[in-house]
Amino acid sequence: MQDNDNRWILAAQCASRLGTVDVVTRFLKESRCYITEQHSFDDRLGGGFFIRTEFRPEAEGFDAAAFEAGFAERAAEFDMSFELTPPGRRMPVVIMVSKADHCLNDLLYRYRIGQLPIDIRAIVSNHPDLESLAAWHEIPYHHFPITPEAKAEQEARVWRVVEETGAELVILARYMQVLSSNMCKKLSGRAINIHHSLLPGFKGAKPYHQAYDKGVKLVGATAHYINDDLDEGPIISQGVEPVGHTDYPADLVAKGRDIECLTLARAIALHVERRVFLHANRTVVFNR
Repeated sequence: MQDNDNRWILAAQCASRLGTVDVVTRFLKESRCYITEQHSFDDRLGGGFFIRTEFRPEAEGFDAAAFEAGFAERAAEFDMSFELTPPGRRMPVVIMVSKADHCLNDLLYRYRIGQLPIDIRAIVSNHPDLESLAAWHEIPYHHFPITPEAKAEQEARVWRVVEETGAELVILARYMQVLSSNMCKKLSGRAINIHHSLLPGFKGAKPYHQAYDKGVKLVGATAHYINDDLDEGPIISQGVEPVGHTDYPADLVAKGRDIECLTLARAIALHVERRVFLHANRTVVFNR
C-alpha cells in the first residue's frame, strides 16, 4: 500500500441486501471521512456482499473506538461483520519453512525494506538449515524436528509459538510437511501455503522434472489458505510463466522458484491489506 500515512481500512461482509453500500458510505460521510479507494462485490450466485474501503479522516482527533461502536450499530441491521485496520499496522506473522530458502529469503528482503506490512515474530522449521539466515535478521528461530510418532507433539510446540508471539497469520514458505486436521482447523483462514501449479498436475518427487518430460508450456504457483484437503484450500493468488523446449529441468525449477516467491508475496500483501474475503470454499479478492 502506498501513501497510507493516514489511510484506514474498513472491510465488511454480509448477506446480499438493499442498502449495503449506503450503510458504509453514508456512515463515512457522517463521520467526516474521505473515501480514497473502494471495492465492492455482490455474489449473485452465493448471495454474499463484500466491501473494502480505504478512507482518511478529515476531522482532527479521529476516535477509532467511537467509530467502531457507531458503525457497529448501523451494521447490526444488516448482520454485517467488519474489521477496521489503522494506518501503518504491521500484521504479526510466523513463517514455517523446511530446507528450501527461496521463499523465506524473498519474504525477509521484502520485510526488511518495508514492502510487506508484516512483523515477523518467529521462524519455525523442522530442520536446522536456515537458522543462520534467521539469526542474521535477528528473528527467533525454532527448530522442531518431526517424526511420524511425534507429529502431535511437534505441532503442539508450533502452536505454542503461534500463541506466544500473537501471530495473526502463519506463512508456509515451502514447509514440506502435511499439517494435521486439528492444526488446519486452528489455523483456518489465517495460514497461507504456496506450491507449484502445473498442468497436468505432477505429484510426488521432482515435479518439474516430470513436467519437463511431458513438455509443459507453462509453469506456475498457487497461494491458498490451508484446509484439510492437501493443496486444495481457497485460492488467493496464482502466477504463471511460459516455458519452452529450450528450458531444461533446472530452468523449470529456477522459473518455478521465482514465480513461487512472487505469488506468495502477493497473497500475503492481499491478506494483510484486508483485500481477501473467505466465502464458503472460495475467496473474494480485491486486487491492488
